[in-house]
Amino acid sequence: MTRRTTTLAAVSAVALAASLALTGCSSSDDKPRLEVSGAFMPQPVMDMAGGFLTIKNDSGTADKLTSVTSPISDDVTIHETKNQKMQQVTSFDIPANGELKLERGGNHIMFMELKSKPKQGDKVSIELHFEKADPIKVDVPVEAANHNPQQH
Repeated sequence: MTRRTTTLAAVSAVALAASLALTGCSSSDDKPRLEVSGAFMPQPVMDMAGGFLTIKNDSGTADKLTSVTSPISDDVTIHETKNQKMQQVTSFDIPANGELKLERGGNHIMFMELKSKPKQGDKVSIELHFEKADPIKVDVPVEAANHNPQQH
């Protein structure tokens, strides 16, 4: 009888250890936890506009911003600014336990050939697409053309 109890206890311990190991390896724990803040679009003066925001990653898994889509334009791209020159890129890194800042004079979102020109006070819907994380929808407030959050 003691031998049977010991065997059952050993089998239970192995089953518990296996379930704990599976829980630790679940795919939901491996996904980056991303949060968007500080989003804004300066009121466009032409048929294009810039978009700015911060993506914070509160996980140990790095990710990449791979694209942005919006009903306001069929041509939304992401750009980096190097040596005062803009160039389109295919992705931006979002470091583990870090953040990606898209800001005036730096990396940013470009909306080309706007279907309509949003005015200050409007909101523009965008969807951010990532390599690992699920897409994030953001309603971006349209601010004054000269808005700069670093001065507020």
